[in-house]
Amino acid sequence: MLLTETVSGTLFLMRERLWAPWRLQYVSNAGKTESEGCIFCTKPAEQQDAENLILWRSTYCFALLNLYPYTSGHTMVAPYRHTADIADLTPDESLDLWQLMQKCVRAIQQVYKPDGFNIGFNLGRAAGAGIEGHLHLHIVPRWHGDTNFMTTIGEVRVLPESLEQTYARLKTAFEEAMRDGRTD
Repeated sequence: MLLTETVSGTLFLMRERLWAPWRLQYVSNAGKTESEGCIFCTKPAEQQDAENLILWRSTYCFALLNLYPYTSGHTMVAPYRHTADIADLTPDESLDLWQLMQKCVRAIQQVYKPDGFNIGFNLGRAAGAGIEGHLHLHIVPRWHGDTNFMTTIGEVRVLPESLEQTYARLKTAFEEAMRDGRTD
């Protein structure tokens, strides 16, 4: 079905509309400052892991789903301690962060079987950090062909499942690994 829309006297032809009502929360919160609360400090303190999409807690760090994911399974690992400087992490925090990242990768591999990963930090606003005051590591599963017109031109991400479904699948993978005695 061909749709038309006129904006400032210009006629635009559109094939379809893609509705993404879950994006309203992101748009509504865009530009808010950390003075309103650092999510990497407030979310783990609330002790509501399912509601806050916290997948796993370790001694110094925790893993949670990204609320605005690039792909299904987009996970973040952050230390409990509020710091923006990676050089400020203690040796124990650094080791814990790295080991938890490895556990996340294994769980994502088990559940989603991606073809690869983008793993990294965005440290500072110039590097693209959305929350620059509290360092966090992104783990983004990737598949051959997942970059297409929607992502490159339309700047739209198409996710095949809800965050709640992603959480349930990955949480189960973490729990099974721990129950089986695998701490890797």
